[in-house]
Amino acid sequence: MHLEVFAEGNSFLHKLDPRIKILSLTVFAILCAISKGLLVPFLYLLFSLSLILIANLNLKELTNRIFSANFFILFMWLFLPFTYQSNPYIHLGFLKISLKGIEYALSITLKCNAIILATIALLATSTIFDIAHAMLHFKIPTKLVTVFFLFYRYITVMHEEYIKIKRAVLARGFNPKTNIFTYKTYAYILGALLLKSFERSEEVYKAMLCRGFKGFFPLLDHFKMEKKDIIFGIFICLISILIFLFN
Repeated sequence: MHLEVFAEGNSFLHKLDPRIKILSLTVFAILCAISKGLLVPFLYLLFSLSLILIANLNLKELTNRIFSANFFILFMWLFLPFTYQSNPYIHLGFLKISLKGIEYALSITLKCNAIILATIALLATSTIFDIAHAMLHFKIPTKLVTVFFLFYRYITVMHEEYIKIKRAVLARGFNPKTNIFTYKTYAYILGALLLKSFERSEEVYKAMLCRGFKGFFPLLDHFKMEKKDIIFGIFICLISILIFLFN
C-alpha cells in the first residue's frame, strides 16, 4: 500500500511550493462547494481535469481512486432522486423520480469529483512531510500536525499487518460465509490487528525516544517561494473566482 504514489513525479505542479498549493486548493474547494446549478460545477470539473493533465499522473492509480470515491456517491443517486420533494416528476410505475432531485444529485457529483481531482492534482503531488511542513507555516498547532503526520505515515504499516493476518487466516483454510463462524473470525482479525497496532506503536515510540524525539520533528530544509509559485496561486484563485461568477 503506497499512499504517496502521486508525489513521485517531475511535473510543474510537483515543483510548486506546497503552501501556495494549499491556499489555492482552499479557494477552489470553497467556491466550487457553494456554486449552484450544473454549468459552474462542470466548469470547475474541466479546470480540475486540466490540472490533472499538467500533473501528468498515473492514470491507472487515478482511476482507482476516483472509482472508490464515486462508489460512495452512488448511494446518493439511489435515494436523492426518489426523495427530493419538487415538481415535475417522472412516473415509472409506482416510483416517482424528481427531475430536480436528479439535477441536485448531478450537481453534487460534479462538485465532489472536481474537488477530489483538484486535491489529487495539488496536494497529492507533494509528500506528506512537505504538506505537514506547510501546515506549520499556517500556524496550525505543532501537536496536531505531528499527530496528522504519524497517522498518515503508519496507515501503510497497519495495512501491511492486516495483510499478514489475512494471509495467515486464509492459509488455514478460512472460507468467508454468512455465518457466525465467519463473523467471529473477522472479530478475531480485528482484535489481532488492534493488538499488533498497540505493540507496533510501543516499538515506534521507544525508537523515537532513542533518537531524541521531543514531540515535534525538527525542520532542516525550508521552503523558498519563487515568482512562479505566486503567479500560479494568483492564476488559480482568479480562474476559480471567474468560474464562480457564472452563477
